[in-house]
Amino acid sequence: MDDSFQGINIRISIWLFVISFLVVVMIFIGGATRLTGSGLSMVEWRPFLGFLPPLTDKEWLRIFDLYKLSPEFNHINSWMNLSDFKYIFFWEYFHRVWGRLIGLSFLIPFVYFLFRKNLKGRTLFTASLILLLICIQGIIGWWMVKSGLNEIPSVSQYRLSVHLSMAFIILGISFWTALDLFEGKVKNLKFVDVIPLIFISLTIIAGTFVSGMDAGLVYNSFPYMGDNIVPIEYGSLGIMDPFENPVSAQFHHRLLASLTLIIIIIYFINYILKNTLNLRIIFLSLAILCQFILGIFTLIYSVPIVLGVMHQFGGVLLFLSALWLLHIPKKHYTFN
Repeated sequence: MDDSFQGINIRISIWLFVISFLVVVMIFIGGATRLTGSGLSMVEWRPFLGFLPPLTDKEWLRIFDLYKLSPEFNHINSWMNLSDFKYIFFWEYFHRVWGRLIGLSFLIPFVYFLFRKNLKGRTLFTASLILLLICIQGIIGWWMVKSGLNEIPSVSQYRLSVHLSMAFIILGISFWTALDLFEGKVKNLKFVDVIPLIFISLTIIAGTFVSGMDAGLVYNSFPYMGDNIVPIEYGSLGIMDPFENPVSAQFHHRLLASLTLIIIIIYFINYILKNTLNLRIIFLSLAILCQFILGIFTLIYSVPIVLGVMHQFGGVLLFLSALWLLHIPKKHYTFN
């Protein structure tokens, strides 16, 4: 085993790339869980015993009886039998187990690298931060689920936004640190370099409110919302309108997505004019184009599960593409 400084960095970067991949899969599973209406199927939280699924008919009946006491069953899914329940239970169970898998996949190598004294300085701090955020994310997940176990069987859009945003924060820190260790740190970043990532992140956050309020179902046409570009309901709820009005949430997501597309096209043209066209900007440009088109189809077909999951996954690829471009050595490629 290569114990040189470079060899250690490569091993740590591979570990963090694996964690990034696991988080990407987790976001995919989370999207499927949300779109299949499975997120409130597990009404108890067992952080340490949660790896074990129901193994006997008696345990299945116990879990199903608990679900029968929930508002979601009483108001929405009272028609369900045990077989139907097992389907929605699978997605939420898979989601929680994958979260524990991420935790173990991070903790075990973390302890190993710590014992070998391979984690030092900034890398140790960053790895410790990621571990802390993973633990906090588990708590946030249950906090989100609890918001839907009240009289209104729907999770809070605010808590959903926090939960998904935290997943992207963990993904971003893990992926960026892996790139630092694999390619070397990038210095002298300018604000103008970060603009695509900022708009992509804002669009994703806006998308969490669309998801949290099922706002993808209110206007299923593009580019008009009804007879107007700006819907007539826009702003009707005052100061809380962006966060409480499904129509406004959808409009903001459309607007930010369109601005993001325009910005990345401008960057792409700039790279061409400077004769610095490279794989990373090409990949980002293709990603935003595909994601924008996919978003339109997801909307006009009223968010079918397959397209909805693909659209969320496209957002992840777009986010990672922006980070990958941002990490390119600035002595070769800059925007000005």
